[in-house]
Amino acid sequence: MSDVLTTLFSFDGLILGTIIPFLFVLTVVVFVHEMGHYLVGRWCGIGVKAFSIGFGPELFGFQDRRGTRWKLSAIPLGGYVKFVGDMAVTSEPDNDELSRLTEEERKVAFHTQPVWKRAATVFAGPFFNFLLTIAVFSVMFSIYGQYVSDPMVAEVRDGSPAQAAGFEPGDRFLSVEGRRIETFSDVQRVVSGRAGDPLDFVVERNGQEVRLTATPEVMEQTDALGNTIRIGVIGVVNNELLGQPRLVTYTPAGAVVEAVLETGHILERTGQFLQRFVVGREDRCQLGGPVRIAEMSGQAAQQGFEWVVQLIALLSVGIGFLNLLPIPPLDGGHLVFYAMEAVRGRPVPERVMDLFYRAGLFLVLAFMAFVFWNDIFGC
Repeated sequence: MSDVLTTLFSFDGLILGTIIPFLFVLTVVVFVHEMGHYLVGRWCGIGVKAFSIGFGPELFGFQDRRGTRWKLSAIPLGGYVKFVGDMAVTSEPDNDELSRLTEEERKVAFHTQPVWKRAATVFAGPFFNFLLTIAVFSVMFSIYGQYVSDPMVAEVRDGSPAQAAGFEPGDRFLSVEGRRIETFSDVQRVVSGRAGDPLDFVVERNGQEVRLTATPEVMEQTDALGNTIRIGVIGVVNNELLGQPRLVTYTPAGAVVEAVLETGHILERTGQFLQRFVVGREDRCQLGGPVRIAEMSGQAAQQGFEWVVQLIALLSVGIGFLNLLPIPPLDGGHLVFYAMEAVRGRPVPERVMDLFYRAGLFLVLAFMAFVFWNDIFGC
């Protein structure tokens, strides 16, 4: 019995070591996302009926003086803000409820607002996720700075794509696919997500520019949390002598700029991954759901609170990106309808919206089932 309790409640056990960190990470990300909807909605004069962390039955909550019910619900896998006039937590209009609203309530109902207010409110959720990531990275860069190395080739591995392309020790990367290269990390950032794609490189060799083409190959590596990941490599190595590794420190303003750039790189990499995944060029095992996130939360907690905060930043930008996909009932799907309404000068017909909501919901549920399958059965 004591062994079971130890397994469950020790700091590296199931409850304290995995479930609690997972709930903390997910709650922070969801709270920030929904707070974005709430704050901008309130700023736009929209009434809010409920703000919930989690779905399903309410565990506990309270009513504020504006009539909003703040609550924690039983299923901690998301959250929602329900505005006045919504039929469901996905902000679908409820015509029956709208018809029962008083004149004062109609003035603050979500679906009676100008399209720009609705769009701003919907976009605010993902935008706040990006702001959270930028804020975390800004603090990290301000406190710890960032280690960088010159983009030098110290070694070309035998049989590698780099050797086949003609790279030589002493080459200095100038650009990859037309993108200017300043550090060795810049090279890794471009190459890691482009396995199987021929890439154009410009290097400096003996004072002259040399153009080379190499196709990254897939290599399995272990990340800082112990997870196996598959990334693209060309087979060049940097070292201390040529790379001259050094710590770059930032002013608060400089840290914010660097954080914005880093967040942009993550967004670009995420979009790139999804594009390649759709056409079958990425390993499905790289996608995970709640179980994978829980495992990573536990691993991060064992490394220390700083790792948990970094995981929150990475998960936040990922949640923000996914919510902007143009699929109802995600935020991006709503934004597509609002854009069409702005162009047409009138809302999209309800039957059309309902059809797309049903199709979109099917896609979302299918995706969730897919990542759950990956989580439970592995690859």
